[in-house]
Amino acid sequence: MFESPYALVVLWPGVHLFALSLFHVFLVGSQPNSSQQASGHQGAQSLLGTDNLSFPWSRLRLPRYIVPLHYRLLLHPDLENLNFTGSVQIQIDVQNNTNWVVLHSKGLQISRATILNQNLAHLSEQVLPVLHNPSHEQIGIFSPRVLSSGQKYFLYIEFGAKLAEGFYGFYKSTYRTSSGETRNLASTHFEPTSARMAFPCFDEPIFKANFSVRIRRSPEYISLSNMPVVSVSNDLIEDRFAASVKMSTYLVAFVICDFKSVTATTSSGVKVSIYAAAEKWSQTNYALEVAVKMLDFYEEYFNIRYPLPKQDLIAIPDFQSGAMENWGLTTYRETSLLFDPPTSSISDKLWVTMVIGHELAHQWFGNLVTMKWWNDIWLNEGFARYMEYISVEATYPELKVDEYLLDTCFAAVGHDSLNSSRPISSPAENPTQIKEMFDTVSYDKGACVLHMLRHFLTDDVFQSGIVRYLRKYSYKNAHNQDLWDSLANTCSEEDFISGEHCYSSREHLDLTAMMNTWTLQKGIPLVTVTRKGSRLLLRQDRFLRTFPHLFSFLWHIPLTYKTDVSSTIHRHLMTTQTDSIHIGEEVSWVKVNADMTGYYVVHYEDGGWDEINKLLRENHTALSYKDRSHLIHNAFQLVTAGHLPINKALDLIGYLRYESHTVPLLQGLGYLEAFYRLIEKRHEPELTQNLGTYILRFFRAVIDQQTWSDSGSVSERRLRSEVLSLACHLDDPPCLERAQQSFKDWLQSNGTLNLPTDVAEIVYTVGAQDNDGWTSLLHAYNNSLSAAQKHKILFALTHSRDTNKLERLLELGVEGKVIRSQDLSSLILMVARNPRGYQLAWTFVKTNWDMLVKRFQLGSFCIRNILIGTTGHFSSPKELTEVQLFFESIKEQSSQLRATQVALDNVRKNVRWFQRNLEPLRDWVNDQLK
Repeated sequence: MFESPYALVVLWPGVHLFALSLFHVFLVGSQPNSSQQASGHQGAQSLLGTDNLSFPWSRLRLPRYIVPLHYRLLLHPDLENLNFTGSVQIQIDVQNNTNWVVLHSKGLQISRATILNQNLAHLSEQVLPVLHNPSHEQIGIFSPRVLSSGQKYFLYIEFGAKLAEGFYGFYKSTYRTSSGETRNLASTHFEPTSARMAFPCFDEPIFKANFSVRIRRSPEYISLSNMPVVSVSNDLIEDRFAASVKMSTYLVAFVICDFKSVTATTSSGVKVSIYAAAEKWSQTNYALEVAVKMLDFYEEYFNIRYPLPKQDLIAIPDFQSGAMENWGLTTYRETSLLFDPPTSSISDKLWVTMVIGHELAHQWFGNLVTMKWWNDIWLNEGFARYMEYISVEATYPELKVDEYLLDTCFAAVGHDSLNSSRPISSPAENPTQIKEMFDTVSYDKGACVLHMLRHFLTDDVFQSGIVRYLRKYSYKNAHNQDLWDSLANTCSEEDFISGEHCYSSREHLDLTAMMNTWTLQKGIPLVTVTRKGSRLLLRQDRFLRTFPHLFSFLWHIPLTYKTDVSSTIHRHLMTTQTDSIHIGEEVSWVKVNADMTGYYVVHYEDGGWDEINKLLRENHTALSYKDRSHLIHNAFQLVTAGHLPINKALDLIGYLRYESHTVPLLQGLGYLEAFYRLIEKRHEPELTQNLGTYILRFFRAVIDQQTWSDSGSVSERRLRSEVLSLACHLDDPPCLERAQQSFKDWLQSNGTLNLPTDVAEIVYTVGAQDNDGWTSLLHAYNNSLSAAQKHKILFALTHSRDTNKLERLLELGVEGKVIRSQDLSSLILMVARNPRGYQLAWTFVKTNWDMLVKRFQLGSFCIRNILIGTTGHFSSPKELTEVQLFFESIKEQSSQLRATQVALDNVRKNVRWFQRNLEPLRDWVNDQLK
C-alpha cells in the first residue's frame, strides 16, 4: 500500500463520555466517589466490583485475539511542571469472545477507561475496572458485556504521568543557552518497549496500526510528530497531525521544543528538515545535504518511494543511543547530526554521514517491513548497519567508507569468538532480554553476514531479492525465513562456484539451510588450510579465543581464494567438516577469504604462515589492502586462541615498514597499541618502556611524515589522528613539543584560534596534563556549543595523570549538569582507558551500580558497555576473581545479563593471553632492540 497519507477528520471522545474516574493506579479495592455523575444519565454511577477479579493474562506477550487498528492520541505536556496528561481512543478488532482487553502500560496513572461500540455508544454504565500487572507492564480492562468475535470496538483511556527521567518513554530534556538560561523540551524514545510509558498501547512490533496524533502546547514551543501538521487550533494551541501509515508502536514519536530548522526537498518531493537548538542552527547544513542525498539514493536502490510526505531529523540534547529511526521523525544525539566545520574532524563528518545513512535505511528496513518479534531484530539493525556502507559509498565516495567495513567485521569476530556469544536470531522475551539484543551480534555480525551473502549471490541478485522482500512485506512483519524465500530461486551452487550471476533455471541452492547455519547457531568458523601438493585440504571448527570448544559446529561456508597464477577469485562452497580443493602444483601461494568477503577466520598450517610472511616481505602489493589487513587480524586472533606463536604474528607485521596503505598500517599499529595499553596497566615498567620504544622506532618514518594540519585524503587524515595520538601517548618528544606549543597558542588566543580538527584532541590531551591547562579545558567544555569539540575535550580531561581530577569528572558525570548524564557511560570508559584511572573506574561502577542501572536501565547498551569496558582492562587472576565476586553480589541483576558473561570471558581471555604471551613478547621486544 503506497497511498499518500491523508488528513482524517475523526470523532474525538469528549464531554459526552462517562466521567469514569479511577482513583488510584491500582484500582482493586478502591471505592467510587459519590459525586461521580454519568454525563447524560441520572444519578451516580456504580463501580463494578473488583474484589473477585484477578488479572486475566499470565504471559509476557499480549493475547493475539485483540488487534489494534487505529490510535487517536491526544497529549498535553506541561514543560513547566514536567508532566503530561493525555487520552487515547484505540479502535480494536476482536477475534475471540472475551470480557477483557489486555494491553501495555508502564508508570501511567489511568484516570478513566471505557469501551464503546462502533457507533461510539458505551457498552456499560458502570466504571470499568482497570487491573495492573506491573511485573509484565500490562493492564487489563474488564467489560461486563462480552466483546463479540468479529466485531470492532473503541477502547478509550485517559491517563497522565510525570515526564520520565532518563532516556526512555516520553522524557524531559534540557539545554542551556549561551546566556546561561536553561530551557526545557520533551522528546520520546520508544524502542524497544517504552511506548507504554507514554500512552496505553499494544506495544509489540506485530501490532501495527495507524496513528492520529494531537498535541497541545504553549505558544513559545513547536511540536513535531511522525506526520506533518494538518491543522492548528489557535484557541487551544493544538497541533493535529495527519493520520500515519500503518506502523509499530516503537516507531511513534513526538517532540515539543523551541528549535529552529533548515529545510530542502528531495527529487521526489519529500520535505526534509533538520532541527536543532537555535544557537546550533548553523551546524545543521551538512546533515540536510546528506539526508536529501540519502533519501534520493534509497528510493532508487530499493525502487520503492519513501511513503511519507516529510522526513524530520532532530538533534536532542539528552539522548542515550546514537539515533532512532522513528518514521518521519528521526531523533539523534547532537554528535550524530550536527557538523561544525571549525571543530568537527573528518571522523566526525564520516560518523554523521553514516548515522544518517543508517536511520534512513531503517525507513524501509524496520519501518516499512518490521521483524515479527525482537529475536529477529538483526533484520532491522544488521541491514541498516550494512546499508550505511552501501549508501555512503554511493553518495560520498570520497569518504572511503569501504575501508571501515573491515573494522566492523573485526569487531564482530572479537565478540563472536567468545563462548558467551549468541546466535544472530536468539530468544528474547522480557524487556531486559530484548534490550540486550541491540548488540554487536545484531549490528556488526548481521552486517558482515549480509556482506558475505551479497558477494555470494552477486550484487544484482542481492538487490533484487531485498526489493522483493520489501515489496512483499510492506506494512507487514517478517522473519528470517521470509528473507531467505525472497532471495532464493535466483542462485544455483554451480553459478556461485563459476562466478556467474545467480539467475538460473537449474536446481536451486538451499539458501535457507545455508543461512540457518549463520543465524541460528552462535560463533564463527575457523577454516584450517593445509597444502598437500596440488590440493588444498580444509577443515572447519568453531573459532574460540577463550577455551577449546566441546561441541561440533558446522557452517555452509562460501569460500573464496586467490593464488599467484591468476587474478581470478576462485569460489567453493564448503558444507562438510573437511574438504579439499584442487589448485594445481604450479601455485606458490594461496590466500583464502579474498578481501574478507566471508565471515570466517583462516589458519594456514604446516608452514603456511611462513609462506604468507615471505610473500608480504617480498611483494606485499600482490595482495589487496583488504587481504593484507585480514591476514594481520587473523594472525593476532590466532595468537590469542593459542593456534599461533606471538613471534610469528609480530614477524608478519614487520613488512609494514614498506606499507603505504592506511588500513593495514592501522591494523598492525592497533595490535601493538592494544598490547602496550594492557601491559602498562600490569606494573611491567621495563617491558612497557621497551615496547613503547620499539613502536616509536618502528613507526618513526610514518610519524615524521605527519603534518599537524587538516590536509590530505580521508585515509591520510585518519592515519594522522591515530599515529600522532599514539606517539604523544608514548611520550615521543617531538610530538609532545608540537602539541604543547599548539595548546599554548590556543589558550593565548582566548578561543579565537581553531586548531586543525584532526589533531585537536591530541593537543587538548597533552594540554590537560598540567593544572592550568586542565582547568582551562573544563571551562572551555562547559561553554562550547559544539558537541564534537566537547567530546574531544572530555577525552582529553579523562587522560589526566591526576586521579583527583578523574574523580572530579566522575562526580560531574553523576551530577549531570556540566557533563550530561547521556555522556556518563562514555566518561567511565574514557577514565578506564587511562592507566591511572582503570581501577578508579571499576570501583566507581561497583559503588554506583544501583544508580547506573536506574539511570540507563538494565540490559541497555550503556550498561553493557560499562560492564565490558571497565573490566576489559583486567588481565590477572586476582582481577578475574574481583569481577566474579562483584557479579555474584548483584546476582539478581547479573543473572539476567549476557553482558556479565561477555565481561568474564574477556577477562579470562586476557589472563590466558598473558600466561601464554608475556614472556615470548618480552623476549621478542628485547631481540628487536638489540
